[in-house]
Amino acid sequence: MNSAYENWKRNIIIFLSSQTISLFGSSLVQYAIMWHITLTTQSGMMMTLFIICGFIPTFLLSPVAGVWADRYNRKILIIVSDGLIALSTLILAILFLMGYDAIWLLFVMAAIRAVGAGIQTPAIGAILPQIVPEDQLTKVNGTNGSLQAVIMFVAPMVSAALLTMTSLEVIFFIDVITAAIAIFTLVTLLKIAVHEKAATEQTTSYMSDFKEGLSYINQHAFLKKFFLFFAIFFVLMAPAAFLTPLQVARSFGDDVWRLTAIEIAFSVGMMAGGGIIAAWGGFSNRVHTMTFASVLMGICTFALGIVPIFWIYLMFMAVFGIAMPIFNTPTMVLVQEKVDSNYLGRVFGVFGMISTSMMPIGMLIFGPISDVVKIEWLLVGTGILILIAGVFLSRSKVLLEAGKAAVKEISE
Repeated sequence: MNSAYENWKRNIIIFLSSQTISLFGSSLVQYAIMWHITLTTQSGMMMTLFIICGFIPTFLLSPVAGVWADRYNRKILIIVSDGLIALSTLILAILFLMGYDAIWLLFVMAAIRAVGAGIQTPAIGAILPQIVPEDQLTKVNGTNGSLQAVIMFVAPMVSAALLTMTSLEVIFFIDVITAAIAIFTLVTLLKIAVHEKAATEQTTSYMSDFKEGLSYINQHAFLKKFFLFFAIFFVLMAPAAFLTPLQVARSFGDDVWRLTAIEIAFSVGMMAGGGIIAAWGGFSNRVHTMTFASVLMGICTFALGIVPIFWIYLMFMAVFGIAMPIFNTPTMVLVQEKVDSNYLGRVFGVFGMISTSMMPIGMLIFGPISDVVKIEWLLVGTGILILIAGVFLSRSKVLLEAGKAAVKEISE
């Protein structure tokens, strides 16, 4: 085995453990803030503002962060971003304890957390192939998806329990503690060699590095089509991703347990989906797996708009959850396999720009509309369009060829 991967199992266990601990604290805060805004305002516009504050900084930072992930030590970048989020959460907790608890502070908090996520996302996407042998990437990404789903299962229940028993400030402090544990774990236990580009002296500017990344994408037809599909897909996903808690509060009742139930149903599905894709590995062509999952998500989005009974609604939310890792895992692995290691950070940076700009654009379109049109109609419409996008994905010769090529590379 390649010496770079000598202790890969130990390293990936340490890395995923630290990220899971950090994600747990972050998820507690995310759910608590989201529900606080949903239940106190019941406004589509307020939810839109919150979502935009949580995405725009990531979008603006992604091109720079993608370059950083290729120029510098990726482990250090992950530690710095965790530290930034923890520090801002600590300051917010202190402000709330002092009686400064305006809604706009939560929007500022969402923006600062988005800065941390903007730094972290390309670094995490690019660091995994450094730790994990190529033929294990699907299994590791699938396992990571399952771990994230476990957090999504536990976090809403814990967050709801804490909201009923205590205050937002306590949840903020828990996040600070989990971030500190994650940082300590990475600093003391994880040893990863710095990747090739970061180990050499940087002779080019940030802008020329970024342009190099764009040029690399432009030279690969599959990446251009891949990113175009995702741009459309993320816009269409906005109502299902962000307006379903508001829909439930309006149509089924504004009890915290209902909001908790939809998150739990979704995350149980994600746990199952992560386990399925880790064990199964998907179809021989990764694009077929992505198509299957996107069609499933289109059907579920449509169903969420027409189902009148809450427990059936929860069933479709669970199936939606199953489809997510079956879609996300081959997506990540395809990029990790096909892109040169020295360009991975920048490619994930551009990917982050697309995901973080298209979701807010979707919310700018659908959020205000949700105050005048039933959310159910928005879900029906976007569900049909996601199905159509899935059909186009399955017919793209360039993407199908890329999906096949990735399999050949593994078997060689």
